[in-house]
Amino acid sequence: MARIEELTREAVSLPKEQRLALARALLDLEPAGNVAEVEQSWDEEIRARIKAVDEGQVTGIAYEDLRREMNSRYGA
Repeated sequence: MARIEELTREAVSLPKEQRLALARALLDLEPAGNVAEVEQSWDEEIRARIKAVDEGQVTGIAYEDLRREMNSRYGA
């Protein structure tokens, strides 16, 4: 477990581009799975979200508001 913690600390200290490259490399190690199944799941999720908006169960937020929120959380 100590090795994982050490690797995590090292990974977090990398520049953003290198962290993203590392994440992609790690994800590429896993099999992609069934593409059709993934696409079907996303289609179902998108339809559920559209339905929730159409039925007034959720509301959206303006892009600029979202951007400000993300900048305050994660910096930019």
